[in-house]
Amino acid sequence: MARTAFIGLGVMGYPMAGHLASAGGGDIAVFNRTVSKAEAWAKEHGGRAAATPREAAEGAEFVFCCVGNDDDVRSVLLGEDGALAGMRSGATLVDHTTASAELARELEAAAKAKGVRFLDAPVSGGQAGAQNGILTIMVGGEEDAFQAAQPVMAAYGRTISRMGPAGAGQLAKMMNQICIAGLVQGLAEAIHFGKRAGLDTKTVVGAISKGAAGSWQMENRHESMDAGRYDFGFAVEWMRKDLGICLAEARANGAKLPVTALVDQFYAEVEAMGGRRWDTSSLLARLEK
Repeated sequence: MARTAFIGLGVMGYPMAGHLASAGGGDIAVFNRTVSKAEAWAKEHGGRAAATPREAAEGAEFVFCCVGNDDDVRSVLLGEDGALAGMRSGATLVDHTTASAELARELEAAAKAKGVRFLDAPVSGGQAGAQNGILTIMVGGEEDAFQAAQPVMAAYGRTISRMGPAGAGQLAKMMNQICIAGLVQGLAEAIHFGKRAGLDTKTVVGAISKGAAGSWQMENRHESMDAGRYDFGFAVEWMRKDLGICLAEARANGAKLPVTALVDQFYAEVEAMGGRRWDTSSLLARLEK
């Protein structure tokens, strides 16, 4: 595998970078703002911890990034110590952060100015998908950059699809989050209704999950929701960040997202209940409070 760098070793980036190492990544440099985490990763996987994003990116053919939001991406990719400053012409920069389509286009322009190829490539599948190396990756950018990076991303991605030019990957991820918001709210209401009706959640879900109502959320979250357990998974505050991006893009392109806006308000209620770090399935908690 080509020489690589990975920037951002959170709950997603840490195992993603680990899969690169396991796939024979050779000399992998990593950077994380919490230095101890980068050092721990390097000790575990045999790579090296860099002092700055620029240092991590120097000499790498592929640089991957997975951080928190637009501002976080800018802080590690742009500027004097940013990864882009250390990249050579012909290298490829891949941003796995769930961010705005506007940022993706901004980064593509900055990369082109340096002769670097750029892909926006947000992922879906959560922490479990990252740990198991089976993420879905939605990619925006030029076809040649996609073809070059796809075999490398296959270390942690099971479904990797190019959606169109720069920004298209982020737009596809927005569609993903819009779908999830509606699904989880529907599932929460169904479980709440069933409990009030005196039905056994597991028995009912065992039946309806095999029909038209079935979904990943139903299969993987109904038991923990029924038990009122939410101390795991994709945090409410992260989902609100993502839905905020969706709603901002909708205001720009004229799309109408009434259900998404409503579910975002429901998540705000969950946050007010102390659930900022609860799993997104905690929409049920506000119905049962």
